[in-house]
Amino acid sequence: MQYLKKLLKIIIALLSLSFVFSCASSPWHAEQAEVFLNKGIAYIGAQQYPNALRELLEAEKYNPRNEKIYYYMGMAYHSMSMQEKAINSFKRAVYLKDDYSEAHNYLGTIYNSDKMWDKAIEHFNKAVANPTYNTPALPLYNAAWAYYSKKDYKKALNYNIRALQREPETILRPQIKKNMGLIYFDQHDFINAIYYFKQSTDLNPNLYDSYFFLGESYLKINDKTNARKVFQKVVDLAPQSAFGQKASAYLHTLN
Repeated sequence: MQYLKKLLKIIIALLSLSFVFSCASSPWHAEQAEVFLNKGIAYIGAQQYPNALRELLEAEKYNPRNEKIYYYMGMAYHSMSMQEKAINSFKRAVYLKDDYSEAHNYLGTIYNSDKMWDKAIEHFNKAVANPTYNTPALPLYNAAWAYYSKKDYKKALNYNIRALQREPETILRPQIKKNMGLIYFDQHDFINAIYYFKQSTDLNPNLYDSYFFLGESYLKINDKTNARKVFQKVVDLAPQSAFGQKASAYLHTLN
């Protein structure tokens, strides 16, 4: 008799849970979730992250199967330096939608910042695997940086090239060219480094860190005239930055 009572309780609990989920997936619940989700997104845009989180938690109550809720929840937690909660939210997003490229890329970015390069690369690759993703250059660029950080220069170069092939008009093009310059610079191939740093600064004349590395590359081949010119450019663009101060020190030794 006691066994039957326990079995009946379990059946009632399962039926109740099924009823809750069926309600949560109703059109009305989905609409309510969208209302709170859109409010949360607006607060994120205004950098009001606690308010955003409040709206997103409400959205979750109405539709816990909407992956976008967890994606933006992850963004809010990350912006509030709540890393563990951010990671869990992004993981929930990709659990609900395995090819959610934006969430995979964000997860990879967090792992990159924590120097967990292999985990980061895994998520960047998953982001790129989605053929409908509009900005594949971003995770490819991020993966290239992870490989560069691991000193796997061959793969770093390959991922940068793939980024440009997949998305030729990407706004990341100047940064990608700069990073390709860094790959060659680290391998003491200063001629190729100069080639890519120059491409980078041609694409974005305000990229003062590229000018700085270009100057150092010129010094490595003993071209002091061109080194002086680009170091002066760094000082003109960003005199108070660390690069500007180092460039200024170089100029004192070159005069």
